[in-house]
Amino acid sequence: SALILRGAVKRHYPLAAIAQIRVQGAELHFRAGDEAVVLGLGPDLAAAWARQLMKPPPSLAAKLGVGPDRPVYVLGTVQDPVLSAALQGAVAETAGQARQWLAVLLAPADLQALLQALQATAAPTIWAVYRKGPAADPGDGQVRQALRAAGYRDSKSSAVSTQLTATRYSAVHPAA
Repeated sequence: SALILRGAVKRHYPLAAIAQIRVQGAELHFRAGDEAVVLGLGPDLAAAWARQLMKPPPSLAAKLGVGPDRPVYVLGTVQDPVLSAALQGAVAETAGQARQWLAVLLAPADLQALLQALQATAAPTIWAVYRKGPAADPGDGQVRQALRAAGYRDSKSSAVSTQLTATRYSAVHPAA
C-alpha cells in the first residue's frame, strides 16, 4: 500500500499518491503529492520498480483466489461491503461445489460452528475472516489455535477491509 524508503532518506509514499512514473537512465522519477522524487537505482532496478509501481494492485477476489471458476462455500453472514463485492458471483451453494471455504467469524459461536462443520466435512482450504485488533473475539490467536487443533495450518493472510482481516488455512496431510 506504500513505497517506504528506509535508507539515508526516510520517506513513506502511499501508492495512491504516486503519479507520473518514468525511468530516465538509471533513475526512477515520480511525483508524490507536491513532491518530485528521483531515486538513483540503476537502469535495471529503476525499470523493475517502475513496472511494479504502475501495476494495479490485485483485487480482494484475486487475493482470496475466488471467482466464478473458483467457487467458495461461505459459512456465516457476509455483511462487509468490500467482502461482499469480492465474493460476487463466486459463492457455491454447497460445500461439495466449492474449491475452498470462507468462514466469517464475528463471534465465538461462529468459530464453534466452523469447527462443527469441519467435523462433518473436511475442507481443503479455509479463509477465516475475523475482526482486526486486540479486542476481536474471536481474534487471530483463538482462530489459529482452534484451526491448528483441527488439523489446519495458516499459510497466508490478507486485509479484507478497514474492519476485517483474513487468514488462509490448509489441511495438513499426514506424511506417507
